Amino acid sequence: MFKRIPSFFSLVKISHTVFSMPFAVIGFFLALKHMDRSFELKTFLLMLLCVLFARNAAMSFNRIVDRHIDKKNPRTQNRDIPAGKIKISHAYIFLVVNIVLFITTTYFLNILCFCLSPVALAIVLGYSYTKRFTYLSHFILGVGLSIAPVGAYLAVTAHFHLLPVLYSIAVMFWVSGFDIIYSLNDRLFDKNEGLHSVPARFGIKKSLIISAVLHIFTVVLIMCAGILNQNGIWFWIGAVLFAFLLFYQHIIVKPGDLSRVNMAFATLNGLSGLVLGMFFILDFYL
Repeated sequence: MFKRIPSFFSLVKISHTVFSMPFAVIGFFLALKHMDRSFELKTFLLMLLCVLFARNAAMSFNRIVDRHIDKKNPRTQNRDIPAGKIKISHAYIFLVVNIVLFITTTYFLNILCFCLSPVALAIVLGYSYTKRFTYLSHFILGVGLSIAPVGAYLAVTAHFHLLPVLYSIAVMFWVSGFDIIYSLNDRLFDKNEGLHSVPARFGIKKSLIISAVLHIFTVVLIMCAGILNQNGIWFWIGAVLFAFLLFYQHIIVKPGDLSRVNMAFATLNGLSGLVLGMFFILDFYL
């Protein structure tokens, strides 16, 4: 099993952690500012581990639940479980280990994070079943990733605040928007298999419009959060770059040309999150 550790990185698409990690970092530094506290390496590392373990659990569970669907889909039949690179029993072990590690790590943060850990797991794991009965599955995925900024804020403060909630709502819209774009790859397969998605229900053109509207909401919420938090010039540079990258993906993905869907989904959205997170930190220190 241990010889197949690289396969587990592939199983959970470890590179896609860039979608949630930057906003977790934003939530963390936002909490430091509100609490007027200096950087705490221990809390920061525990927070990062929580994000990693929760995401590993969510992705491995998704791959386990969807293994029969993935085997039918030409685009996904080479994924690790349907291709036989990882045994289903090993995938279950990996899932349980990450669930235990996530809950254990929250215990070392504070009691509120520990008590809320089952709720967080229920959301991120429950997403995997939603496309079987609702096209709103994109939004459930968005809710799952939106836990990151609020969770990171709670890791430091152990109480809620409006600003991290605004960032969480922004993340929900952002993720929902780019997941709709990604789902364009499987529009016909989903329709034939009776699976639900925005592209399968509304078609390519309307799906791209819905995605664009969601990303407009994302940018508006991030700017509202910046105003309320009285952020400086570095934050606004990051926010403008973030908005540009979101705008650009809607230029390169068109109803008649879906060849750059993967670039829009992975590259541009991953980069946009990293840019915003980096400039938020610069604004915090400078």
